[in-house]
Amino acid sequence: MTADRKPSSWDVLSDEREADCRIFEARRLRCRHPDGREGDFFVLDTSDWVNVVALTSSDELVMVCQYRFGSDQLSWEVPGGVIDPGESPVDAAVRELREETGFVGEKARILASCRPNPALFRNRCHFVLVEESKLVAATSFDANEELETRLLPLSEAVSWVRAGRIDHALSLDALLYLWLERQALDLS
Repeated sequence: MTADRKPSSWDVLSDEREADCRIFEARRLRCRHPDGREGDFFVLDTSDWVNVVALTSSDELVMVCQYRFGSDQLSWEVPGGVIDPGESPVDAAVRELREETGFVGEKARILASCRPNPALFRNRCHFVLVEESKLVAATSFDANEELETRLLPLSEAVSWVRAGRIDHALSLDALLYLWLERQALDLS
């Protein structure tokens, strides 16, 4: 057995903006540990995000493929984006789904939320289930967005994950939360 070192919360002494990068701010935190140690730590401030688990009446997932600059690859993911100031996660999910895919659903509700990477990010990612989704509108992409939409039978999602076709961590979280929801329903 290894020797544990019980973690402690640190006090934030100062919080200063280092860089404004449009979609996030890099911030320097000066922090003090209860034992008196001090250090500088860097975090990223950004708006909360929403990921949309949109299902058709035929149990198909509405998926999008887009280029991601961080990975320099095309990425199959659930639709999603930034929650606007004053917007609820559910309203943001409905908006993002319609803008990115042209789909609109009958019922939308929060499945879960998580911290995408608490070591660096201060925001949360919310996962919204939109059921009975149908194609009803034209897409409305942002200036630099190019997306392909595909309906993926839910029964094929696991094979896509195992094959690495879906490897965006937050999209994997979205599928996990959907699976957990369905497991809970099967148990009741």
